[in-house]
Amino acid sequence: MIRVSDISVSFGDIKALDGVSLHIHEGEIFGLVGMDGSGKTTLERVIATLQRPDIGTCTVMGHDVTADVREVRSETGFVHTTFSLYPDLSVNENIALCASMHGMEFDPDNPFIRHTYKDLKRFGSRLGRALSGGMKQKLALCCALIHKPRLLILDEPTTGIDATSRREIWQALVQMNGEYGITILVSSPYLNEISMCHRIAIMEQGRIRSVGRPQELMPKSEVNIREKAPGEDAVNIIEVNNLVKSYGEFNAVDGISFSVRKGEIFGFLGSNGAGKTTAINMLCGLLEPTSGGGHVAGFDIKTQSGEIKKHIGYMSQRFALYEDLSVMENLLVMAGIYGIPKKKALPIIEEQLELVGLNNIEDRIVRTLPLGWKQRLAFATATLHHPEIVFLDEPTSGVDVQTRQNMWQIIMDEAGRGTTVFVTTHYMDEAAYCDRQSIMVDGKIKAMGHLQSLITMGVSQDFDHIFDLIANAEK
Repeated sequence: MIRVSDISVSFGDIKALDGVSLHIHEGEIFGLVGMDGSGKTTLERVIATLQRPDIGTCTVMGHDVTADVREVRSETGFVHTTFSLYPDLSVNENIALCASMHGMEFDPDNPFIRHTYKDLKRFGSRLGRALSGGMKQKLALCCALIHKPRLLILDEPTTGIDATSRREIWQALVQMNGEYGITILVSSPYLNEISMCHRIAIMEQGRIRSVGRPQELMPKSEVNIREKAPGEDAVNIIEVNNLVKSYGEFNAVDGISFSVRKGEIFGFLGSNGAGKTTAINMLCGLLEPTSGGGHVAGFDIKTQSGEIKKHIGYMSQRFALYEDLSVMENLLVMAGIYGIPKKKALPIIEEQLELVGLNNIEDRIVRTLPLGWKQRLAFATATLHHPEIVFLDEPTSGVDVQTRQNMWQIIMDEAGRGTTVFVTTHYMDEAAYCDRQSIMVDGKIKAMGHLQSLITMGVSQDFDHIFDLIANAEK
């Protein structure tokens, strides 16, 4: 199906692919695994005829990717990491447009899209920009499959979406592969997704390090999970009572109550739109509650938001630092915001850079950094003033498996120094690193406790499955 022979691609002085050779069989689900910048996306783009190789050859279904572009594209579907369709067109208009590009009419009964379109059908008139992350990716998948391709290429198709949507997308992919024999080439940072591939290739610095079955090659977790968490007699550092945030008649957060112990790693889990970020913004003093209340670090979230901000660190979903400044300059700016004098700030910054493993790149401009390094820098700035509590809103979203493990080791080390960690995540395997977890659904907390108690309640050893059971219990 796919034969890659000694392919190299360079961007200036950076060698994205360095003599890559690979053979992917027809009808298999093949996964690409590697750290950010390892060459996964570039290799997929070469195979999809979107990137011309500098040297080497690549054939897809017997067609050369440089000489037979039209033939390859007629048999190939491609889904980007980010939503790449038309936000001002509706679901049905996007699919119809993609169908017309292949000289086809949009047929809702097309067997190649029925597994994904069934969830989109009732949103047919909704604009692309108004869809959730999971729905956007399902729409992108429909558009990639509309012309019944023999090859489907997916560049981290489920990054940043919730566990339920990820499971549904992968169920559709496995069904498509089984029913129609479509070959699937996919990159993913999720271990449970990679385990569903027939074979995988581990990429590193533009080269393929090894090829084989995922059970043989996938890295094991290297995060040192702490043995003892704060007990029930520990002081509560966060207390929330019947907290509500409404927008008109819609309750984004609907009467939640819970507490977090001092020194605890607390996992705040939930699907897209469950209300997690809204709740965090109220706890951080960034958003005023509609009703209810709570205390963070002993301060009232309604009347003492200024005091709360002095005692917490916050790392948002989106990288919020200055792209055109260096690593050191960003940290000095944040030190000034925190009121730390420059003379005192410099040794603190050096310590933070050492802790997050960025001590050798303090002069690098931030926009040139890989995403995983940016996330580490964002964590360093959030904890620069040694806060009592650090709020982390999906701190590992969009980064590869190894980078996620590195990031979680940094988080565990921070908790070991006594900092309370309040973290949201889409990665259910990361729930095991938390002392307690809550699951939020439609603005309400539906379950809370230790992982083992949730496993017992969910009647499953698979935390993804537990999440599905709880999230879909009332649907």
